[in-house]
Amino acid sequence: MKKILSIAFILVFFWGSIQKNLLPVFGADNQSPGTLYSESAVLMDADSGRILYEKNGYEQRPMASTTKIMTCILALENGKEEDIVTASEYAASRPKVHLGVRKGEQFRFGDLLYSLMLESHNDTAVMLAEHLEGDVETFADKMNQKAKKIGCRHTFFITPNGLDATKKTGENEQVHSTTAADLARIMRYCIKESPQKEAFLNITRTQSYTFWDIEKKRSFSCNNHNAFLSMMEGALSGKTGFTAKAGYCYVGALKREEKTLIVALLACGWPNNKTYKWKDTVKLMEYGLNEYEQKSLLEQGTFSLPETLVVENGQAEKIGGVASVPIKVKTIQDKTLLMRKGESVRVIYEGKTKLSAPIKKGSCVGNLKYIVGDCVYLSRPVYTAKSVKAIDYKWCLEKIAKQWTFTFPDNMVE
Repeated sequence: MKKILSIAFILVFFWGSIQKNLLPVFGADNQSPGTLYSESAVLMDADSGRILYEKNGYEQRPMASTTKIMTCILALENGKEEDIVTASEYAASRPKVHLGVRKGEQFRFGDLLYSLMLESHNDTAVMLAEHLEGDVETFADKMNQKAKKIGCRHTFFITPNGLDATKKTGENEQVHSTTAADLARIMRYCIKESPQKEAFLNITRTQSYTFWDIEKKRSFSCNNHNAFLSMMEGALSGKTGFTAKAGYCYVGALKREEKTLIVALLACGWPNNKTYKWKDTVKLMEYGLNEYEQKSLLEQGTFSLPETLVVENGQAEKIGGVASVPIKVKTIQDKTLLMRKGESVRVIYEGKTKLSAPIKKGSCVGNLKYIVGDCVYLSRPVYTAKSVKAIDYKWCLEKIAKQWTFTFPDNMVE
């Protein structure tokens, strides 16, 4: 019996050792930033839109007040700073965090943007939405349209403030939600692509702002709650969020060393873990700064192309000969991309291997594609360097005549 127990103990010990060795060590190499608190996270290169790292980055989750970056950019693009906004009864009834507006109170449109982004006031978001589109539902439709336009495929807005919400659409029930990847895309649009990107950055970087209602009866002070702005050199912008369903959320941007990085976090802990989002953000930003560098795609990529392509039915040097046309690669402006150390560029030719006459000089016959991972980041056209005419009756006669041309011997000439 003792012998059996000893054998069993040894087997358990070795099985535990095997299991330990089989378990992946997350973050053990330089291709991972290490363990994160967030259930969903993305690190994006804002210049190219390339996702450098993701953890469940395509899972749809509630995003709380990070919603307000979309509300803000739509307000900047479609509203006017000097517009007068009137608080409705519905806006005044929104829960905390709120500005505490009263029905009928009026405010300057531009002032409310600081209330929205610095203090994340829920009533302010509703006021802006109602002012721009008449009601929250119509504004949410505009939010969804904008999301799709900038490439978000798994985002559904119901509210302008990010409070947890569900909506029945047909037979399905949809949740106010996004993915970390889509949230990063929205932030990228706000800081890189929108015609109002500078205004967005100015608002979200403001540390404090004070304003009055139109009648000068009450004053309001707003303070920026984006602690990341003082955590890392080059911090650009960001927005926090929290609801019971979403947990702590954050999206932020940083620019340093010719790199612009975006971090998006969803479900990054629940009370009392308010600081987890800052730890994950710093960890991902440092990973991007340390492990990635700007590289020239043209310098990194190598390729080989045939000097010529065969041209069927093309005029050659002689009847029965093979016609061909030289091809060249069009010179275009080089593009840099944030790439991990040791990462390589694949260059493939996608195009025609044979042509059919007639061929005009400068005709595009294909493209050289520069691929990193699964994405094409640069495409260079390949074109013909000269024209090739098709075989016709006249050409045939000329070639036949040339082949049959001969000279008489001298003794046959009188």
